[in-house]
Amino acid sequence: MDISKYDGKHVQITDKWGEIFTGLATYGNCDFLECEYGGEEDGIFIGNVLIYNSQIVSIEETEVHGSAELRTERMILRRYRPEDADDLYRYLGTDPAMHAYSGWNPYATPEMAQETVRGFIDDYGDEHTYSWVMDVEDVIVGTIGAYDFADCRIEVGFSVVKGWQGRGLATEALRKVLEYLTENESIPCVSAWCAAENIGSRRVLEKAGMKLVSKEKDGLVVGDKVYDRLVFEYTASR
Repeated sequence: MDISKYDGKHVQITDKWGEIFTGLATYGNCDFLECEYGGEEDGIFIGNVLIYNSQIVSIEETEVHGSAELRTERMILRRYRPEDADDLYRYLGTDPAMHAYSGWNPYATPEMAQETVRGFIDDYGDEHTYSWVMDVEDVIVGTIGAYDFADCRIEVGFSVVKGWQGRGLATEALRKVLEYLTENESIPCVSAWCAAENIGSRRVLEKAGMKLVSKEKDGLVVGDKVYDRLVFEYTASR
């Protein structure tokens, strides 16, 4: 059976023992699995579970919505877990630069981080909830999400941990999320905003394919500072 075509797709697998596995498929070829696991055939990983080709009775793509696990070249965009709260407080909540241009810091204290993560998890039953952790080999490097779905529009936002900035990870994650929201979720317009002085975020939005549609003079107030607010959009037709 040619299972390589399911790499990076959401699937449901039934094995020869009748167990059912669903999730994002990662294909492992014969050479890799022989070297790493001593196997003699190719297989599919669902999370940390490996199902060899000969063990698969059936495999089919599944339709997913909401905060489905997504994969880019270098990272997994996955759902929040309760144990993420401590790292999010440590890496994002305690860094003033993370909220310098927004004034919004949902991870400012350990208690706020726990409450924020719990809220995201509780909302995963809503098909129009989109909240992910950027995960590189089990290390949290940032977060990305889309919010306030209404009138066929949604707003996207992201944060990247300081030590991981400048590597193109935010652009990579945003491109994947824009593709998912417009193509899989059929949301025709995705918006985002940033302070005019926030050059890093502006470059990410532009590199991901979002277009500047308006500039609101003095439209953003953060503490005692006032910034022009830049509004970007990404549409399914582009």
